[in-house]
Amino acid sequence: MLKPTEKIWHNGKFIPWDSANIHVLSHTVSYASAVFEGLRCYTTPTGPQIFRVKEHARRMIDSAKIYRMDIPFTVEQLSEAMVELVRVNGLDSCYLRPIALRGYGEMGVLGLKNPIEVYIACWEWGKYLGAEALNDGVDVCISSWKRIAPNTLPALAKAASNYMNSQLIRMEAHINGYAEGIALDEAGYISEGSGENIFVIRDGKILTPPLGASVLPGITRDTVVELAKAAGFPLVETIIPRELLYIADEVFFTGTAAEITPIRSVDRIPVGAGKRGPITERLQKDFFAILHGTAPDTRGWLTPVPAAQPVS
Repeated sequence: MLKPTEKIWHNGKFIPWDSANIHVLSHTVSYASAVFEGLRCYTTPTGPQIFRVKEHARRMIDSAKIYRMDIPFTVEQLSEAMVELVRVNGLDSCYLRPIALRGYGEMGVLGLKNPIEVYIACWEWGKYLGAEALNDGVDVCISSWKRIAPNTLPALAKAASNYMNSQLIRMEAHINGYAEGIALDEAGYISEGSGENIFVIRDGKILTPPLGASVLPGITRDTVVELAKAAGFPLVETIIPRELLYIADEVFFTGTAAEITPIRSVDRIPVGAGKRGPITERLQKDFFAILHGTAPDTRGWLTPVPAAQPVS
């Protein structure tokens, strides 16, 4: 269960947690007409800092544009709202969920006349795949469900409708005893997990599927690309056949929730030595050093949250 915080941001104002309600006949309930984001605020020696807040705000606006939803706030306004939300709730670390949805009004598929409601919530949330997963890795399977195909739903949008596909992938994996599932794209190549991008390492080279493989352009994915290049690891975006996961030296997930999580087996076949590999460990070290404030943030990825001053 979620641990409620005091305030949620709604269309420019702070409201009580329990007041953040929508009507059952809101357009989004019947037709999944919502776009959203997920990002984290980390504890650092200088106070709470939100990771890549502007990039997440921009991606939500991009997702909304794809679905012809006019969000009446700029990247800067949404970013400031997220900072303020963490501040007024007095949190040192948390997960943030901005969401824009088509609200109550007309019924029917079209929905263009329905009002756009924008909410931002935050709460304390631990490690998505378990605290031990970052060190020990997770066991995953190739899902029988494919990722959404081109010209069905736009994979570049982080939209609620896409996550019905993700739910099928994750539920199947869970029922069969795996931590997560990996979906193939329409052509049968590796796409991504139910909520994570994927990286494969073979002979010191890092591979990751291109955006054309029904991949969400992950913010953490982009972060790892930057960190890998800075560390001198060759990295290529390329189509990846399923069987390459079985013979890879290392495989890992990335995502706001998963952060950088090693994969120790795929379909019960051990990946490499069946544990976190050295390149994955190095990227984790570089990643968390920035997030926790023990390494300089030379790229401006962190946004500080001022000291809390509760708002009535």
